[in-house]
Amino acid sequence: MPKKLGVLLSGRGSNFEAINKAIHNKHLEAEIACVITNKPDAQGLKTAQDLKIPAFCLDTKNVASKTHYEEQIVTLLKQHECDLIVLAGYMRLIGKTLLDAYPNRILNIHPSLLPAFKGLNAQKQALDYGVKVAGCSVHIVNEEMDGGKILAQCSVDVLENDTEDSLSKRILDKEHQVYPQTIQTFLKNLV
Repeated sequence: MPKKLGVLLSGRGSNFEAINKAIHNKHLEAEIACVITNKPDAQGLKTAQDLKIPAFCLDTKNVASKTHYEEQIVTLLKQHECDLIVLAGYMRLIGKTLLDAYPNRILNIHPSLLPAFKGLNAQKQALDYGVKVAGCSVHIVNEEMDGGKILAQCSVDVLENDTEDSLSKRILDKEHQVYPQTIQTFLKNLV
């Protein structure tokens, strides 16, 4: 029986779509059990609904605490029997409640070659720094932002005329390849 994924996203959900496509094309032996977003207008929420995947918006406005918010997420993930959590453009730091519920079972993809350029605007950081090679990293989420064990990386040459948009697009193309592959490898080793 395929392992069940819980996907957390905040925006367009292109990595979620890439994961779903890999499952559909039988390159990833898994099932997306649910999608959770913190943004009511997230395109990924609509995409999940269109695909008939259980999808939920837990808006962070008017939430009593981060702990309470994450307890709601954990409840949904447990109800859908999720084995692994994948962050797909989820723009919130993961806290203790979620980390404790899924220790070493939360993956993230970040648009830099970690440990370089953590946090927001990684592509802009790379261009500002003048690197010749950028890329993306898949890592296990821990309490340190973009600081968990790196599982896979993919590099992209930085071109002379690159803008933040052009570099971001090429990195995103690589993300769509490496993330499903890494999830597949990770699931094979999951007990």
